[in-house]
Amino acid sequence: MDVADDGGTRPPEVTMVRLNPYLNFKGEAREALEFYRSALGGEVEIMTYGSMPGMSDDPAEQDLVMHGQLETEHGLVLMAADTPSSMPDATPTTGVTVALTGSEADLDYVRTAVTALSAGATDVLPFEKAPWGDHFGQLTDRYGVPWMFDVGPA
Repeated sequence: MDVADDGGTRPPEVTMVRLNPYLNFKGEAREALEFYRSALGGEVEIMTYGSMPGMSDDPAEQDLVMHGQLETEHGLVLMAADTPSSMPDATPTTGVTVALTGSEADLDYVRTAVTALSAGATDVLPFEKAPWGDHFGQLTDRYGVPWMFDVGPA
């Protein structure tokens, strides 16, 4: 423990490490982030390639998202970017599923998110009571991003 200015002790600072999904797109990052904002709530912040000198010399790519972030009131953080032409081997996000989970207190929020994310989705497994007791569902959203939803007891 550190010694406080008044001679007492104070607990060590708590830092929080976070693991956040970071999705890659080919020109759809801004649209996708706004779609996710409409489904999950929160605020979107976007930096474009044009706002960062030297990041892209292609005039057609100046408005593409170099880094975008959605942060919700619930503490969810979803990040995204567009892949510029200078990175031709980069592909949109594949092989990753974004999981939105919670406890019974979150059921209405998750159900509302599932409904919103279902617009234009494929491979939909309805969000409903599963044999193990949780509410569970899956889908691939209109941008090709797989999602899984699970709400169980606290």
